[in-house]
Amino acid sequence: MAKVVYLPLDERPCNYLFPQQLARITDLQVIVPDRSLLGSKKKPAHTAKVRSWLLEAARDADYLIVSIDLLVYGGIVPSRLHDLALEECLERISVLQAVKLSNPSLKIHAFNLIMRVPNNNKDEEEPDYYKFHGGQIFRYSYLIDKSERDRLTEQERQELSQLKQLIPDKYLNDFISRRRINQQVNHAVVEWAGQGLIDNLIIPLDDNSQYGFSPREQQQLICKVQELNLLDRVMIYPGADEIGCTMLANVFCELKQYKPEIYVRYSSTKGPSIKPKYEDRSLNESIKSHLTAAGAVMADNSSETALVLMVNSPAVDQSDMAEQIPFRDRHRTYFSEIHYREFLASMQSYLRKGKRVALGDVAVCNGGDLVLMNLLKQQGLVDRLTAYAGWNTSGNTLGTVISHFIIISYYLEQPDSERNSWRIGESRKFYYHRIVEDFIYQSIVRQDMLAHDLPGLQASYYSIGHCLNEVQTILAAKMNRYTAQYLADIQEGTVELRSLHFPWTRMFEIGFELSIDRA
Repeated sequence: MAKVVYLPLDERPCNYLFPQQLARITDLQVIVPDRSLLGSKKKPAHTAKVRSWLLEAARDADYLIVSIDLLVYGGIVPSRLHDLALEECLERISVLQAVKLSNPSLKIHAFNLIMRVPNNNKDEEEPDYYKFHGGQIFRYSYLIDKSERDRLTEQERQELSQLKQLIPDKYLNDFISRRRINQQVNHAVVEWAGQGLIDNLIIPLDDNSQYGFSPREQQQLICKVQELNLLDRVMIYPGADEIGCTMLANVFCELKQYKPEIYVRYSSTKGPSIKPKYEDRSLNESIKSHLTAAGAVMADNSSETALVLMVNSPAVDQSDMAEQIPFRDRHRTYFSEIHYREFLASMQSYLRKGKRVALGDVAVCNGGDLVLMNLLKQQGLVDRLTAYAGWNTSGNTLGTVISHFIIISYYLEQPDSERNSWRIGESRKFYYHRIVEDFIYQSIVRQDMLAHDLPGLQASYYSIGHCLNEVQTILAAKMNRYTAQYLADIQEGTVELRSLHFPWTRMFEIGFELSIDRA
């Protein structure tokens, strides 16, 4: 049994638990730090204790999957808030040299984000001043990059001049200087990959856009990767919270010498060329990155593989993509350029042919597509799929569903004696976990509570701490009711939920335990 040490991006379930849940399907031994070491939201992890833990845990490991952001800054949010000098950052990373020295055969798979520039005025995960100047900082970065790469209109030149006056120098300098440190850390990690210390490196772009600081830094890093001839071991593409799952799938494929071919089928003819919200490239290019990073390849057609990834794709770019809003308020392309019925018919056709089908539900941001999922229920297909995801960004969804699809497909291809019913059971639990959180919570319950429950409690999306017990009681009641409604007819048994809670005391994500009662 191979031993894999995993240092996650932070303590949230998507980073801490999802890879562990996938590992339970496998014969890998995955070791993680105690959650108490990992901090909480803006509170950084105990980085000194993490380094000590890492040295001991990796001493006899076969693989190390390590978040550089947690190792250096203490997590994804602290990476946007720290005041560390470059020398201190590099000193913290140097523990990897010590780890490698004590275990020369260890293979290190690392990931480190390009820091985001969100287009909003929220300080929930950003410096305090972002509440007042966040949108301005985003536009400043957008226009600065566009001025260097293309040409600004006269109106844009005037806007940029105004932004320079509106954003206080101390805030802009703080934001840019932190980015400079983080970018230097990224360059150092690339150099370590060139020296052979890091065997596989992913640099995800966290919530990026066509122009801005992120794509500019990406270009610099790609040039460095090319200069060092590292395209075979360094990847840079949009993503963040799914990377732990992706790297676990990659390690799994390497150990099993497994290279699955997956055919990708879209719900919209325009789907492959659409640039999803929060990303800087076409959906098809992102999918190729996710497949490659996880250890798979894209098949040329459906006849040459048993694995089909159905992608419920948007038909419109960027800001026109729907969030969780009423269907009637979506962009008109959702009525004319996505053929839901044909998409379901093709899904049924693949299933009749004995193919395994996964669904990447990315037509709508921050949750599954209610229209599609209702059709799945009507057609009795909810329990026929092998894998599903539909949470947060397109990259989060795709990395998660592809990783699960790859891992369970390996075992489904083995003789019955090697499948082990418990592997299938763990896979189905993860599948229904995604249905429950990505669709039932994010697309239904969260919207229901925001509209009907929080106002009466004087609460809001990011403010539920003063009435947490009441909100969690409402959450449990509604989650159980809608889960029973949507999963009542599945053949595996009854899905039961326990310990429902809000990990960061906000409505964005939930944590819970799930079991399937087969009685």
